[in-house]
Amino acid sequence: MGNNAIEVMMNHRSIRKFTKENVDRKLLEEIVSCGLRASNTGNMQLYSVIATQEEPLRTELCQLHFGQCATAPLWLTVCVDVNRYHHYCRVNGCDEPYGNLLWLLSGLVDASLFAQNLCVAAESKGLGFCYLGTVNYNTEKIATLLQCPSGVVPVIAIAMGHPDEEGRMSERLGSDAVLHSEVYHDPTDDDIVRTHAIRDNDPFNRQMVEENGTRNYCEIFTTKRYPRAQNETISADLLAFLHKSGMM
Repeated sequence: MGNNAIEVMMNHRSIRKFTKENVDRKLLEEIVSCGLRASNTGNMQLYSVIATQEEPLRTELCQLHFGQCATAPLWLTVCVDVNRYHHYCRVNGCDEPYGNLLWLLSGLVDASLFAQNLCVAAESKGLGFCYLGTVNYNTEKIATLLQCPSGVVPVIAIAMGHPDEEGRMSERLGSDAVLHSEVYHDPTDDDIVRTHAIRDNDPFNRQMVEENGTRNYCEIFTTKRYPRAQNETISADLLAFLHKSGMM
């Protein structure tokens, strides 16, 4: 590509506003091809990606993500996919042993590596994108809308297009927070305060604390964004869908 991958990754910022320009098919296939080069479990590539661009499907999918990134012309839904591999097994007269937790997790790793490769390639080509965690909030409805058969589970949602904003570069924890030497070292209270200071002291985050009326930034997550009751309800719904989809 002739681009510096490290520079692209270190300057990443989420984009939520997009121009009306579509992502052409040739470019889409190119960035998907980059995703396909990612490492994966046993070279089985237990994932698929559904590209949604046409109306009314695009708007219906956006609504299942609570209207986020409404101007994105391209929605990519990356799925764990053992359906395709089981079909391969049937064609070759083999057992179909991958509808279980082990291969759900393996497929999730594969799908995540694929998606990140794809996104780095997209950004290097001037596209912008935003990962949407709301795929986990409406998984079954998204799977139904996109006609996913048993063994296909949406796990990653990406809104993508040509940026119509610069986007804010969010703060990130430093390597001292996540890099452990030889074995895991459980952080002390002082370690947590020190490594999370970049997050707690960020001006944007401090403004969020004021607007939400919380004691600190952490409390926004535990009481507003992702509270316990909501987490448990969504987890129960996800588990029920995974059983229904033949993955548990």
